[in-house]
Amino acid sequence: MPTHALRVAAAAAVAATLLVTSACSDGGGKGKRGKDGAAQGARKLDWGDCEAPTAAEGGGQVPGTDWQCAVLDVPLDYAKPEGEKIGLALIRAKARDKKKRIGSLVFNFGGPGGSGITSLPGAANEYAALRDRYDLVSFDPRGVGRSAPVRCEDDKQLDAYYASDSSPSTPAQEKDFLATSDTYRSACKANSGNVLPHVGTENAARDLDRIRQALGDEKLNYFGISYGTELGGVYAHLFPKNVGRAVFDAVVDPTKNSEEGALGQAKGFQLALGNFAQDCVDRGDACRLQGSTAKEIEENIIKLQKQLAAKPVAGSGDRLLTETAATNGIAFALYSKEAWPLLEQGLDEAEGGQGQLLLAMSDALNGRDPKGTYSNIGAANTAINCADSKDRYTLEQTKAKLPEFRAASPVFGDFLGWAMMGCTDWPVAGAWNTPDVSAPGSAPILVIGNTGDPATPYEGARKMVERLGPGVGVELTYKGEGHGAYNSGDKCVQQAVNAYLLDGKVPAAGAVCTASKSPSPAATPPTPA
Repeated sequence: MPTHALRVAAAAAVAATLLVTSACSDGGGKGKRGKDGAAQGARKLDWGDCEAPTAAEGGGQVPGTDWQCAVLDVPLDYAKPEGEKIGLALIRAKARDKKKRIGSLVFNFGGPGGSGITSLPGAANEYAALRDRYDLVSFDPRGVGRSAPVRCEDDKQLDAYYASDSSPSTPAQEKDFLATSDTYRSACKANSGNVLPHVGTENAARDLDRIRQALGDEKLNYFGISYGTELGGVYAHLFPKNVGRAVFDAVVDPTKNSEEGALGQAKGFQLALGNFAQDCVDRGDACRLQGSTAKEIEENIIKLQKQLAAKPVAGSGDRLLTETAATNGIAFALYSKEAWPLLEQGLDEAEGGQGQLLLAMSDALNGRDPKGTYSNIGAANTAINCADSKDRYTLEQTKAKLPEFRAASPVFGDFLGWAMMGCTDWPVAGAWNTPDVSAPGSAPILVIGNTGDPATPYEGARKMVERLGPGVGVELTYKGEGHGAYNSGDKCVQQAVNAYLLDGKVPAAGAVCTASKSPSPAATPPTPA
């Protein structure tokens, strides 16, 4: 499932996880196109006023006057640096304290496929302390938003695609599942074939170094979240001497292939669901869900899934809440503890035959806005993952693994198990089994693991530290809930991160922060389509 960028992209809907055929974007904002300096680096960027985010970026309002936009030309194919170029869309807010300015702090919010152009302004308040001394910078990675975006199906086709059964249980359903997947892949190839071979993480990491040069920074100061930690790890491997102060939050395990990663997510989402259910039980009569134990609440959720598989309920307009949409909605709410009240409400309403809220959360996960327009996060997510991973699973291999996935998660196992086939018959071969993130000679990188993280399980932080190598990765543990740690608002985590990024003070390896027990504020429901 896509990760942190979804929480950020949907923040306006919930205060709370896929190119143009020319493969040449005209970039973001009204700023003039920045000139890329080819093999010798990049010239300075021409910053100008920003335009409203495009539909592919998720739409929205023009950022405020604090924000500036620019475009940087980079090679489509780094093996042909003087060949065809694509434009990377960038956005920044300049540091408030010019006398104490450190440089730029570049963010990647994950996905893969999340638009930095929309994510950074939407999340800027969470990083306000860092803006005193840094220019806050983000970008649409290649294949994303307006940076040569991957395009597959149109909005109407995507409505049908996301309404289809993604956990088939009969031969007829399997046939439909395979046909739907094949149609989607064919659309990606037809609409984005020129860019698909070039959207992998290694190319994105090379883009990061071009961005560093264009910003005029000797070192890359970087804040990577979720998939952004994988991108940061690959960057550190390729350019260890160029790493400045870097933070990895909500860490992708670099030692796991796609099957192992999906199985880890099944366990992670099941853990988060159990924590949600126990929280509901602990609140007694205030909990709207039936069940005197967490296990009983989970059993009722499974019962609801089966009922929806047999007979979907009313959603919004003529759209229905299916089993797949309900499961997506549940997953979306587990990305942030702030959304637990919405999950409780949505489950309660769905059990009563009203699926509007769970469907709205499912839409948020899939990048669909209330008007029925999709961002390209789903298409970009598939394209980037498939450009990276060599794994291509057959139907027989997938079905053989399903019992293990179901054992890991009775609620999410089937869906994540079948998702193993996401890159089967993809038109581009993958680059690796697992990414190389070894970075000898790099500056220290602060690596934060959250014990309750559903999408990037806690164990991945330790594996990232090990793979970065001795003297590079410094682990900080956050005992909390939700996807990520810094964005939770926990003061202990934020103080540790700010001390490193602002003052260069590396926390002691193995430091631990524990979340406050104070209740989270209720989130705002998404606006249903």
